[in-house]
Amino acid sequence: MANFHHAPVGSTSAGEPTRLDEWWLAFNDPNLTRIVQRALDQNLDLAASLARVTQARAAASAAGANLLPTADLNAQAAALRQSLDSPIGEIAKSFPGYSRDQGLYDVGAQASWEIDLFGGLRRTAQAARAEAQAAEAERLGTRISVSADSADAYLQVRGDQARLTVAEKQVDVDSRLLDLVRLRRTRGVASEREVAQADALLQQARTTIPLLRVDLEAQLNRLDVLMGAQPGTYAKELATAADVPAIPAISSDDRPLDVLRRRPDVIAAERQVAAANARIGVAISDYYPKISLSGVLGFESLAGSNLFSARAFQPVGTGALRWRLFDFGKVSAEVAAARGADAEALARYRQSVLRAAEDVEDAFVTLVQTGLRTRALQDEVASLTRARDLSQQSYVAGVIPLTDVLDSDRQLLVARDDLAHTQADTARAAVRTFRALGGGWSSESLAYLSDYQR
Repeated sequence: MANFHHAPVGSTSAGEPTRLDEWWLAFNDPNLTRIVQRALDQNLDLAASLARVTQARAAASAAGANLLPTADLNAQAAALRQSLDSPIGEIAKSFPGYSRDQGLYDVGAQASWEIDLFGGLRRTAQAARAEAQAAEAERLGTRISVSADSADAYLQVRGDQARLTVAEKQVDVDSRLLDLVRLRRTRGVASEREVAQADALLQQARTTIPLLRVDLEAQLNRLDVLMGAQPGTYAKELATAADVPAIPAISSDDRPLDVLRRRPDVIAAERQVAAANARIGVAISDYYPKISLSGVLGFESLAGSNLFSARAFQPVGTGALRWRLFDFGKVSAEVAAARGADAEALARYRQSVLRAAEDVEDAFVTLVQTGLRTRALQDEVASLTRARDLSQQSYVAGVIPLTDVLDSDRQLLVARDDLAHTQADTARAAVRTFRALGGGWSSESLAYLSDYQR
C-alpha cells in the first residue's frame, strides 16, 4: 500500500508541511507552546518512563559486562587468642613455646571468566540491549502522549471558552429580546404568552453555561496534572479567552512504512520481539556445558612481617565445567517457554502495526471530515444570522409572530455552539493526526535507536 486509504490530498492547509518533531510550534500559539514544553519538562509519567530507561540501560551494561573477566582484590587480617580449654588448646599448650596469641594475614587478587562457547551470555546481552531500546521507545511514546494530551486539553479549554462566549452573547441577545417583548406587552401589542416564550428562551440559553464551566474547569485541572502541578496552579494563565488556533499544514505524503519506522509503540514491540528471540538462544545454551576459569595470586602468612615473602606466596588456578545432563526435561521446558514468549511478542508486534495503521486512517478521516463540517457550519451560521436579523425586523414591524423570531434565534444558538465545538474538534483532530504519525520525537533520542533505524 503506497499511501493511506483516507489520506487527504496534498496537505490540510496552505504552507510548508509541519515538522513532526515539534509539531506544536506550527500552531503559532505561544500559550500552546509554553504548555507543551512545561508538560515535557515536568510531567511525572515522563519522569517515570525516563527512570525505566535508566534501569534498562544499566541492565544492558551489566549483561554486556558478564562477557568479560572479573577481578577482585581481597585483604584480610585476623587476630585470635586461643582458648586453652578447647580441643586445639588442650593439645597445643603442651608444646614448648606455644603462644595463645595468633594472627593470620591474607592478601590476594582473584580473577574469573566464564568462557561463552555456546553464546548464552552473548544472547543475554543482546536481549538486555533490545529491552533497553524498547524502554527508550516506550519513553518516546510517553513523550508523544504527553505533548498530544497537553495540546488536546488546551484546545478543549479554548473551545469551551469560545462556546461560553457564544452562550453569554446569546443570553445578552435573549435578555434584550425579553425586554422588547415586555415593552410591547405594556403597550398592548404583545401577549403574556409571548413574554413567557421569550423568558423560556432566555433560561434555555442560561442552562448551557454551567455545563460548559464544568468541562472548562475539568480541562484546566487536566492540564495542571499533565504539567506535574496541583490542580488550579496554572489556571489563571488561561483565564482570558482566546480563539482556537488555526491548524497547520499536515502532509499526507508519508507512506505506511514511514509511519511504522517512526511510531515508538511499533519500535518498542519490534525490540521486544528481538529480546524474546534472544532469550530463546539463552535457553538453548543450557543444553551445552559451561566452562569457567578462575585464578588467585596472593600471599598468606601467620606473621605480618613475612606476608610478602616468597614463602608466603600462594597462587591458585581453577577450571570448572558445569553441564546439566540430567534435569528431567527442565531445559527443554525452558526452551519451549522462551519460544512461546517469542510467539507472543511477535503477535503483539503485528497487532501494534495494525493499530498504528488504524490510528492514522481514523485520524486522517476525522481531520478531513471535521474540516468539511466546520466550513459547512460557518455558512450555516452566516445564513441563520441573516435570517434571525430579518425575523426580528419583521417582528418589530408586526409582520410575523414572535414564535418565528424565537425559532430562528434558537437555531442560531445551536449552530453557533456547534461551530465553536467543531472548530475545537478540528484542531484536536490535527493533534490526533500528529500523534498518529508518531510526531514528537526529541532529537537526542535518535542516537540511541540509530542502530535499529538502520
